[in-house]
Amino acid sequence: MSTSEATTLEELVDTDRYPLMDLDSAGGRAVLSRARNDLLAEGCTVLPDFIRPSLQETLQQEGAHMAPRAHFDVATVNVYNMAVGPDLPEDHPGRMAFERGNAFVPRDRIPSGSLISRLYADEVFQRFVARCFELDELHELADPLSGLVLNVVEPGMEHPWHFDTNEFTVSMLTQEAQEGGVFEYCPNIRSAQDENFDGVRDVLHGRGGESTRRLTLRPGDLQLFKGRFSLHRVSPVRGALARHSAIFAYSERPGVVGSVSRTRQLFGRVLPAHLEAEGRAVRGDRLLD
Repeated sequence: MSTSEATTLEELVDTDRYPLMDLDSAGGRAVLSRARNDLLAEGCTVLPDFIRPSLQETLQQEGAHMAPRAHFDVATVNVYNMAVGPDLPEDHPGRMAFERGNAFVPRDRIPSGSLISRLYADEVFQRFVARCFELDELHELADPLSGLVLNVVEPGMEHPWHFDTNEFTVSMLTQEAQEGGVFEYCPNIRSAQDENFDGVRDVLHGRGGESTRRLTLRPGDLQLFKGRFSLHRVSPVRGALARHSAIFAYSERPGVVGSVSRTRQLFGRVLPAHLEAEGRAVRGDRLLD
């Protein structure tokens, strides 16, 4: 099936397995219950083969076509994406530096007719995601660049340990790496009240032990994740193939736009919307980013 033929959500998603249009049915309630239980216990749930198998090759091909449009910029970062000042204690986990080599294709370079763009903007899909996270509603980011992105990790690169700015993350692998590129995370390692620097430091030093989970993801799998409180990374990619994943960015509040500094870091540019929104951001907690 070509992209142009995939005009409805039912053609994109395996709605027999995931009845998005009838979430109050027995099947719909079962899907929601499992997702909510996973998110409560582990901070993460995976819905295998969310995209119909007949479209998974198209999903991969579209991502491969978009990937060269990514902004590539290898940067030295820390787990909080914060500046390190002289007052930061010597043993603070923010002093550990990593090389971030992943890249992002911004929303304005993703075709509106692509599978990931159709799914991101679909209101039925959005309501499903909201109910999985037990939210009254959610909104597409107003950010013209970071609302929907394709994350690209080329061979030899990685997306090092970090926390998300948003409390919840929705993503879908579109191309798996030949080797490596494993999603690893430490569920609920911190809370809105406690940074747990000791626990974070242990993970960064390779002492995460049983607290670290590793996920085997396949193209077309939908992943729902509480990335604000769970430290996570994509391990180094090896072999001939890059790792591609779509990130669907939503917020509980309408009108959310990324900061100028973070947008320039990720995409190498900012737009008038970012300049206009600067200084209006409202934080839901006092955690480091």
